[in-house]
Amino acid sequence: MASTKQAVSAGSDGNPCYAGVDERKRKRMISNRESARRSRMRKQQHVEGLTGQVTQLENEKKIMEDKINSVSSMYIGLVSQNNVLRAQLAELTDRLISLNSVLQIAEEVSGLAMDIPEIPEMMLEPWQLPCPMQPVSASASMFQC
Repeated sequence: MASTKQAVSAGSDGNPCYAGVDERKRKRMISNRESARRSRMRKQQHVEGLTGQVTQLENEKKIMEDKINSVSSMYIGLVSQNNVLRAQLAELTDRLISLNSVLQIAEEVSGLAMDIPEIPEMMLEPWQLPCPMQPVSASASMFQC
């Protein structure tokens, strides 16, 4: 700062007419420095705010990835359970058909009328179940940036 005063006063050559101009230059320089300092502080605060947002968004992303992975594993479990139930349905349907055919043979042989229930169409045609299986694929890697 002392060198600045020397440079300013050297330009005026000690002339009293330029003393007011030099003082204004000095004040303007000080004002500009303060303005630049405030600008740097605002920029620093803005960068810190953005850094905080990045951290928050990364945490939210991690939570969402964990939820997606959890739901995906539950979905895989439900799909396997559903496959087991479909296999059981097919097996039980086959057994029912076999038992009904045995009852029909027994009815024909004995001549007695037996009440043989009809097999519901839903069991014979599992592809027409009221809630068809619709595959959904999602993984955390889909949301990677």
